[in-house]
Amino acid sequence: MLNYVCGHRADTPQDFAELALGTPPELWLGVDRESDEERAARLDAARDILADPEYRSLPDELIRLAARVVEEHPDLFNVVPLARPARRRAARRGVAA
Repeated sequence: MLNYVCGHRADTPQDFAELALGTPPELWLGVDRESDEERAARLDAARDILADPEYRSLPDELIRLAARVVEEHPDLFNVVPLARPARRRAARRGVAA
């Protein structure tokens, strides 16, 4: 079964996120191993987008989307404390006399 959103085909969760945001998620989240120059360019592009009147509501939409994810998937935030391993004591070495 094919999924279409507003006439665009969406095959992956990333596709749906991009269609919901109107921009690729990588623009806001970055990518692994990006250089300082790439990061600066990405952030400049993001600032330009947020300055565009068409996208002024984007932060509010992102907050609503995040709130919906939290509401629909509370198990994502089930935090279980992990047991700390017992500390090992360094073996004391006697001083030879």
